Amino acid sequence: MNYKKIVLPIIVFFISITISAQKTAIYTNSLKEYNHAVELYQNKAFVAAQQKFNTIKNDFDNSSELKANCEYFAANCAIRLGQRNSDDLMQQFVDKYPTSTKRNSAFIDVADYYYKVGKYSYAAKWYKKVNTTNLTLKQEEDYNFKYAYSLFINKNYSAAKNYFLNLLDSQEYGAQAKYYYGFIAYNQDDYETADKYLGEVEEDTSFKKDVSYYLADMNFKLGKFQIAIDKGEPLLEKSRGLEHSEISKIVGESYFNLQKYEEAIPHLKNYKGKRGKWNNTDYYLLGYSFYKQNDFDNAVSNFNKIIGGNNAVAQNAYYHLAECYLKLEKRQEALNAFRNAANMEFEPEIKKDAWLNYAKLSYEIGNPYKSVPDVLQEYIELHPNSTHKEEINDLIISAYITSKDYKGALEFLQNKKSAKERALYQKVAFYRGTELFTEGNYDLAKESFESSLTIPLDPTFTAKATFWKGESNYRLNNFIDALADFKDFSSNYEASKTTEFKHLNYNIAYALFKQKEYGQATDEFKKYINKNTDDKIRKNDSYLRIADGYFVNSNYSSAISFYNKAIDMNGIDGDYAQFQKAICYGLTGNENLKIDELNSFLNKYLRSTYRDDAYYVLGNSYIKKGNNQLAIDSFDKLISNYKRSPLVSKALLKKGLIYYNSDQNNQALATYKTVVNRFPNTSEAKQAIKDSRQIYVDLGRVDEYAAWVKDIDFINVSDAELDNDMYESAEKQYLQNNHNKSISSFKKYLQNFPRGLHTLQAHFYLAQSLFSENKHNETIPHYKNVIDQQQNEFTESALSRLALVHLENNNWQSAIPVLERLESEADLPQNITFAQSNLMKGYYESKNYSKAVNYAEMVLRGAKLETRVKSDAHIIIARSAIKTNNEDKARNAYKEVEKIASGELKAEALYYDAYFENKDGSYRVSNQIVQKIASDYSAYKYWAAKGLLIMANNYYELNDAYQATYILESVIKNFSQFDDVVEKATSDLNKIKTEQAKTNESIKN
Repeated sequence: MNYKKIVLPIIVFFISITISAQKTAIYTNSLKEYNHAVELYQNKAFVAAQQKFNTIKNDFDNSSELKANCEYFAANCAIRLGQRNSDDLMQQFVDKYPTSTKRNSAFIDVADYYYKVGKYSYAAKWYKKVNTTNLTLKQEEDYNFKYAYSLFINKNYSAAKNYFLNLLDSQEYGAQAKYYYGFIAYNQDDYETADKYLGEVEEDTSFKKDVSYYLADMNFKLGKFQIAIDKGEPLLEKSRGLEHSEISKIVGESYFNLQKYEEAIPHLKNYKGKRGKWNNTDYYLLGYSFYKQNDFDNAVSNFNKIIGGNNAVAQNAYYHLAECYLKLEKRQEALNAFRNAANMEFEPEIKKDAWLNYAKLSYEIGNPYKSVPDVLQEYIELHPNSTHKEEINDLIISAYITSKDYKGALEFLQNKKSAKERALYQKVAFYRGTELFTEGNYDLAKESFESSLTIPLDPTFTAKATFWKGESNYRLNNFIDALADFKDFSSNYEASKTTEFKHLNYNIAYALFKQKEYGQATDEFKKYINKNTDDKIRKNDSYLRIADGYFVNSNYSSAISFYNKAIDMNGIDGDYAQFQKAICYGLTGNENLKIDELNSFLNKYLRSTYRDDAYYVLGNSYIKKGNNQLAIDSFDKLISNYKRSPLVSKALLKKGLIYYNSDQNNQALATYKTVVNRFPNTSEAKQAIKDSRQIYVDLGRVDEYAAWVKDIDFINVSDAELDNDMYESAEKQYLQNNHNKSISSFKKYLQNFPRGLHTLQAHFYLAQSLFSENKHNETIPHYKNVIDQQQNEFTESALSRLALVHLENNNWQSAIPVLERLESEADLPQNITFAQSNLMKGYYESKNYSKAVNYAEMVLRGAKLETRVKSDAHIIIARSAIKTNNEDKARNAYKEVEKIASGELKAEALYYDAYFENKDGSYRVSNQIVQKIASDYSAYKYWAAKGLLIMANNYYELNDAYQATYILESVIKNFSQFDDVVEKATSDLNKIKTEQAKTNESIKN
C-alpha cells in the first residue's frame, strides 16, 4: 500500500511535464504562423493574410492579445479587399476587445485607408470614433486635417470648419486649412472671415486661381463691385467653359451695378447660364444695359424673353420693355407690356405710372382685352385722386364713340348734366340710331333719333336726326310721319350742309308716292332728277316712278315718255318699263303698238318675271283684235311655261271664253273643267262653273251639269247665301283693319264652312290678321292651307309670310322648301331676292355649302341689292369656302365683305384678312389688322379674341416670345366664354413655353 501511495505523484508529474511540452510546441508553431500572416499583410497580400489570420486565431486563448490582433488584421484585410461586411468585422473587433491596444489604431487605420482611396464619407465615419488623447502633435494634425477634409468633401462645412480652425497656424497644413476655412466662410456668407483667410493664401500658386474667383464673387456680393472687377477680369483670359461663364457673370453684373452699361454688355453676353439656360434676371440685366445705351432693338430682344415673371425684376423689365416699344413706335406691344407692369404690386410708383400709360395707350389704339371705356374707368377707380382724373374722364366718352359702343356711351351719359355732356348725348344718341338703322331695327332706331332730338344743341345733328327719323318712319310704313320728318329736315337751315340733303327730294317723293299722292310725288321726283344727274340708279328709279304716277292718273302719253327715258338708261327694271309702256299703248287704244311692244318685250327679256303677265296681256290684245288663234297661242305659252303663275287659271278661263264664243262648246267645257279641277275653291273656278252652267243650258244638257256640280265639294247651292253673308261680314272687319274682330269672324266662318266658297280667302285673310297682331306662329296652318292649293292670287304673299315666320323661329328645315317655292313662283323681284338671300343662309346652316354658294352668287348677280344683302351673300361664300378648305375663294370673298360690311361682319372680314396675311408670312401687316379690330370693333368679342390668337402667333414668328405668351395668357383670362378660343390659346401657350424653357430656366411649364 505504501508503494502505491508513493508512485502516484510521480506519474502525475510526468504527465504534466509531457502536456506542458506539447503546448509549448503548439504555441511556438502558431506564433510562427501569426508572424507569417503579419508578413503577408505588410506585403499587401490581403487575401492570403486574411485566410491565415482567420485560420490561426483559434490557436490563441480568448484573452490573448494575439487572438485580438488576428481578428483586427482579418477585419483590416476585409476593408482593403472591399468586402461587404468589412465595416461590421472591424466593429465586432472593437466591441469584442474594448481593451485592445489596437482599438484606437483600428479607427485611424480604417479611416486613413478610406481617406487614401477617396471614400471620404467612410473615412469621416471612422475618424469620428478616434480618441485623440494619446496622439502625438504630428498625429493629431494629420488626424485633424484628414477628418476636416473628409467632412468638407461631404459638405458638412460646419463640422469641418472646427477642425480646420485647429490647423490655421500649422506649418504643414496651415495654407490648406486657411483656404478651406476661408471657403467655408465664403460658402456661409461670412465674407469678412472669408476675405481674411482666402486673402492670406491668394498668392499661393496651389489656390491662386480658385481664391481669385471666390474673392471676386465675394466682393461682388459685398457690393464692392470695382474690387470684384479687379479680381475677376484677370481670370478671364485663362479660364474656359463654365468657369469663364461664371466669372463673366460676376464682372458683367459688377459693371452693371456701377452703371457702366457699355462695359457690362460683353461680359453679360459671355455668361452661358446654369446648365446652358439663363433666367429672367439674366435677360433683364442685359436688356436694361442695352436700354441705357438707347439700343432699343437689342433691349427688346432680351426683355421679351422674360416670360411668366412675377417679381420686382419682372415688373421693372416689363415697364422698360414698354418704353422700348414706344421708342420703336410699337404701340400695341407697349400696351401689353404696360398692362403687365401695371398688374404687379412690387413697385407702387411703377404700377401707377404703367397704369396711366396703359389707359392712355388703350384710348389711342384700342384695347383687345377689355373695352377702352372700362379700362379708363378702372384707372379712375384705382387712382381717384390722380391729377389726370379730368383728362381721363374726357377720354372715356370719346372712347365710347371711337369704339362705336354707342349704347355704352348713352348709359354713361344718361344722368350727366353739364352742357358739354348733354351735347355729347345728342350726338351719341344719333350715332346709336344710325347703328340700329343699319341693323334693320327701325323701331329702336326711331327712338334713338327722337332721344337725340330732345337735346337740340347742335343744329347739324338736329337736322341729321330729323332726316333719319323720317327714314325710320318710312321703313316702318309710317309714310305720313316720314313726310313730316323730311319736311322738317328741309326747313332746318343746316340741312343743306349735310350729305343727306342731296337725296331729300327723292325721299319726299317716295313718301308721297306711298300715300298715293302721285301728282306731288311726280313733282318731287322731277326736282330730284334736275338736281342730281350723277346718281344713275336713283335717276332711273325716279323716271320709273314718275311714269307710274302718270300711269295711275291716266296720263298715258307722259307715262310712255318717262318709261322710254328709263329704257334708254338701260338700267334696272328696264323690263318693267317696256311692259308698262305696252300697257299704256293699249290704254290709249293703240292695240297694234301694244302688241308690237309686248312681242318686242318677250324677245328681249328672256328671264323677266313679267313674261307670264306679258303673255296674258298679249292674249287679251289678240282677243280684242279678233285673232283668237294667236290669243290661244299666247295663253298656251303662259300655261305651259309658267305652270305656277297665278295667271294660269285666268288664261284657261280666257281660253274657255274664246271656245265658247266661237261655238266650240266641248273645248270650252273641257277647259272650264280643267280650271275647276286644278284650281278648286278659287274665284276662277267659280266663274268656270258659272260659265259651264250657261253652256249646258244652251246645249240642253242641264242634267249633266247637275251631276257634275254635285261632285264638286266647294259648291253647295243651298248654303251659298249663308256662306257669302258670313264671309262678307268677316272680310268687312279685315278691310277696316279691325284685326281682332276679323280673326274671330274668319275662324267662325271656317268652322261653319270648312270647304266653303271662300275658304281660300278666309285662310289667307285670317293669317294676315294674325300676323298683324304679332301672333306669327298661329298663322302657319292658314298660310300652309293657301300654299297647298293650286297657284292662286294669294300664293306668293302666303309663301313670303310663311317663310318669314319659319325664319323667325330659326326653323330652316321648314323654311327651305317654302323659300324654294317662293323663288320659283314669285312675280315680285323683291320676293325672289328675299327667297334667294335666305336660301343661301338656309343651305349654309344645313351644311350644304355648294348650294349655299350657288345661291349667294345668284343673289350677287341681282342688280338692285341693298348693301346688307350683298354683304350677307359674300359672307356666305366666304364661310362656305372656309368650311370646305377653299382658302383662295374665302380670301377673295372676305375682301368683298370687307369693302361693304359694317359691325360684326366687318370684324369677321378683318379677322380673316389678318389670318391670310399671317399665312403669307406678313406678320406685321397681320398685326396691324388685328389692332384695327381691337380699336374699331372691340364690341365683337369673339372676333377680337380670335384675332389675338393670330397676333400671338405673329409675335412668336417675329421672335417676341413675351408678347406671344402675354397675349395668350390674357386671352385665357379674359375670354373664358369662348371655349374654342381658350382651348387653342392654352395649346399654343404650352407649345411656346415648352420651347422657351429650353433656354430660360425661369419658365415653368
